[in-house]
Amino acid sequence: MAETVLRVDDLRVNFATRSGVVAPVRTVSFQVGVGETLGIIGESGCGKSVTAQAVMGLLPSRSSRVDGAIHLAGKALHTLSRRARRQVGGREMAMIFQDPLSSLNPVMTIGQQIDECLRLHTGLDRRQRSARVVHLLEQVGIVDPERCAASWPHELSGGMRQRVMIAMAIAVSPSLLIADEPTTALDATVQAQILDLLEAIQQHTGMGIMFITHDLSVVARLCQRVVVLYAGQVVEETDVHTLFARPRHPYTRALMAARPSADRAPKTPLQEIPGRVPALDALPTGCAFADRCPLAQPRCRGQMPLLRPVGAPSHQVRCWRADETGALSL
Repeated sequence: MAETVLRVDDLRVNFATRSGVVAPVRTVSFQVGVGETLGIIGESGCGKSVTAQAVMGLLPSRSSRVDGAIHLAGKALHTLSRRARRQVGGREMAMIFQDPLSSLNPVMTIGQQIDECLRLHTGLDRRQRSARVVHLLEQVGIVDPERCAASWPHELSGGMRQRVMIAMAIAVSPSLLIADEPTTALDATVQAQILDLLEAIQQHTGMGIMFITHDLSVVARLCQRVVVLYAGQVVEETDVHTLFARPRHPYTRALMAARPSADRAPKTPLQEIPGRVPALDALPTGCAFADRCPLAQPRCRGQMPLLRPVGAPSHQVRCWRADETGALSL
């Protein structure tokens, strides 16, 4: 694997709620290499966004507790104060959110918002920052950057707002970019343009990308490795080619079977995964997927499987029957 820019070890997140303490993220570990794109996939409620927010240090301190180790470019973020972590995060780590309109400040122009990033994290003077704002907007493919810089967020299209968010994210050349479903609200053409843009920026800067998505076609195109989350746990991790060719966890295989395909017969309904992700206040003692899994046995419901290598050291699966699933049909 390439030099590591982000390493997360045994990440655990607990929230205090009216019904008690719940754990949306449980013992999650992964790495992102320099110049690598790691895909994080799973259904809604599986802990993807909470994991990203924990890495960024965005979770509220009064109602949440984050344990585990997070290393960014050699710095142990989990040992820093909140103020010091914000400084490191602002310079070396950035995040793009799913809905850029709700992420941009409606009472500041685009240029003012990008300028704020530069003012806080660089030593550039006002004139240099103004030139840098225009250059960043040009870099993300905005045709009239001066006009865009003077515009308000509501005056831009969804695709342009997402380009602005990317410009803000790369303003100080971070070593890690976290993209939380950044193309979900965009049409197919704009989505392809945004993915092309992220690939081009990554090739130019060498930054690592942690890409959260529901779209397996995006994973196939953009990612080198994939982590599959279910009920706050990693259930499978491997390279993208192995994941699509030989998925070993029943949940991963069910996700693959549910994706649209050009080979599907006309009017054939998409395959669905029965049931739903278990509630955080009612997590089972055994495998969290057991109640939805057609291969489940009594051991699956009574004992939690460990994440272990199957087939190759780099292919990790959390399933008691992972050695069999290659030959079993769902």
